[in-house]
Amino acid sequence: MLELDKLLDIFNAGDTLVMDEEATDACNYYSAEAQKITCELNYQYNDFDKRRELFSKLINQELDDEFRVFTPFFTDFGKNIHLGKNVFINAGCKFQDQGGIYIGDDVLIGHNVVMATLNHDENPNNRANLIAAPIRIGNKVWIGSNATILPGVSIGDGAIIAAAAVVTKDVEENSIVAGVPAKFIRKVKTD
Repeated sequence: MLELDKLLDIFNAGDTLVMDEEATDACNYYSAEAQKITCELNYQYNDFDKRRELFSKLINQELDDEFRVFTPFFTDFGKNIHLGKNVFINAGCKFQDQGGIYIGDDVLIGHNVVMATLNHDENPNNRANLIAAPIRIGNKVWIGSNATILPGVSIGDGAIIAAAAVVTKDVEENSIVAGVPAKFIRKVKTD
């Protein structure tokens, strides 16, 4: 089985992970580890302190007292989520973080947001292989309910992602995007 450091090196380099037996065993192992923690997080009552403790354990990062997550929250990995300060994650979010999810300070994430950092080869003979690309979210970003952020997307500081948007390309700072695929609507009013 691939060790976690080696697996993260492959994902973080953007290399294709060939899903041989060793890679499959590693992905299944770390997925099961994440499921144990998310089951404890999601399927019993936990106050905010306990939720923060469990989320910290899930992502292996100490979180500030202002961090909030409403459950349920789902991830199939958990080892490549990196959070800034004062992050709020609303109920029903799903983070596929193998490629890395980097979230800045003062970020608001609405209900049922999906962040997906993995893709598959177009060639059906290689489709099981995993191709990772990070998602990077700047400071003071607001992501509306039911939005989907796809692999390799960066969202600039102060941006707003409208509800149900599917973000396939980078978003400039202080921009509002909406739609499927998400398109620029206007600049954020800062006056």
